[in-house]
Amino acid sequence: MSSKARAIGEPARCVMVLGTTSGAGKSWLATALCRWYARRGLKVAPFKAQNMSNNARVVDGGEIGSAQYFQALAANAVPEVRMNPLLLKPERDTHSQVVLMGQVSEALSALPWRGRSERVWPEISAALDELRPENDVVVIEGAGSPAEINLMASDIVNMRIARHAQARCLLATDIDRGGAFAHLYGTWALLPEPDRALLRGFVLNKFRGDASLLAPAPQQLQELTGVPTVATLPMWWQHGLPEEDGVFDDRSRAGGAVTRTVAVVAYPRISNLDEFQALKNVPGVRLVWARTPADVAAADWIVLPGSKHTSGDLAWLRAQGLDRAVAAHAERGGAVLGICGGLQMLGEALVDPHGIDGNAPGLGLLPLVTVFEREKTVRHRTAGFSELTGAWSPLSGVAVGGYEIHHGQTAEHPQLAHDGRAVMPDGLAWQNARGNVLGIYLHGLFEDPGALHALFGASAPTLESTFDGLADFIDTHFEPGVLAGLIA
Repeated sequence: MSSKARAIGEPARCVMVLGTTSGAGKSWLATALCRWYARRGLKVAPFKAQNMSNNARVVDGGEIGSAQYFQALAANAVPEVRMNPLLLKPERDTHSQVVLMGQVSEALSALPWRGRSERVWPEISAALDELRPENDVVVIEGAGSPAEINLMASDIVNMRIARHAQARCLLATDIDRGGAFAHLYGTWALLPEPDRALLRGFVLNKFRGDASLLAPAPQQLQELTGVPTVATLPMWWQHGLPEEDGVFDDRSRAGGAVTRTVAVVAYPRISNLDEFQALKNVPGVRLVWARTPADVAAADWIVLPGSKHTSGDLAWLRAQGLDRAVAAHAERGGAVLGICGGLQMLGEALVDPHGIDGNAPGLGLLPLVTVFEREKTVRHRTAGFSELTGAWSPLSGVAVGGYEIHHGQTAEHPQLAHDGRAVMPDGLAWQNARGNVLGIYLHGLFEDPGALHALFGASAPTLESTFDGLADFIDTHFEPGVLAGLIA
């Protein structure tokens, strides 16, 4: 099938990646498929009906999950809101901000979980239906497991979408966790018969060892289910893509001798942590996810990242004693960087007149006050640093491209302005008088080639090389003809 051969208006073939669990490898596999099909001259788009993640990117029309953003780039497509029509951004254990077609919906955010499904299904299905005639292939990513029987009645992201698109489905499992064949068989067994018929292959992901030792399990599984095992994918620590959710990389290691340790505080509602992926590839940099004062004790830099619930994460930071650890580090002259919500925490106070986030005293390391507004700022920006001093002086004059996603509006405290200054236009960044504390609203500092080179004298692998590496990987490890057969 090629874009020339597809009749005008004929809906795209849909290939769907499901997983037996969260963390099975759905996101990176879907990204690899996007590039694999795009390299064959096909017009490809990604799609995920509902994403629950605090990692988001700015696109035309609003924001979508980072996974679909990168999948679109892998597909050589322009990222847009139809590719992830529903985004849930957890703020507390029992509440998420609901983003529908790129925009925050307060009405949907107030509805119970199960009450949203029928309200949002028309827009979700319409987004997919609009993408299909415009493309040759749509690569769809599921969420969690399709066999969560407590959620099947309200499912809008797994098998309901698969049935709607008559998608050819791959079911991936993390064999490194153990129990992979039971996971695959149990998932298949819990699916209704019409849904089982959509499964075209099982994928064993994160395998370590001699693949010949898997026999006779794949054959036995096929005899039980009728579904072949179409790929055994070796463990790949550095595929180059950030994890979709959570802080999974506790194995962060520096390449070569460690010359700088960067501790990123991993509070419960950390957001946009994917922007730190580039640091994993910088020689000499050790990236640490910090949850206790001991985790930052040996750090050269402490980074306060974005947060989906700034006041809540600030309270957590204090409960762990990390507020005192950060203050002591700054007092010793150690470098501190706050990004978006982290910038807000570095100020004197959080003021919330509309009940958006919460009131709280800040850490007092920058002379700033943040007021939370009803309207959310969501936009791309490119801005240059003015003259910086101290630890952050290498960024002087460097223009940085990034994106803003925040409710808070931040300004200097009039009585404390002498303790710091704005170092980027429009109040996008501030530095303290001593020069070791920097706050910036722009996400993407470590993804910007100019900033990365200025700070580390290094460059990260390009996204294009990462995407091509993913496509090469699955081309090597899938059974011959399987990937082409999914769209035949």
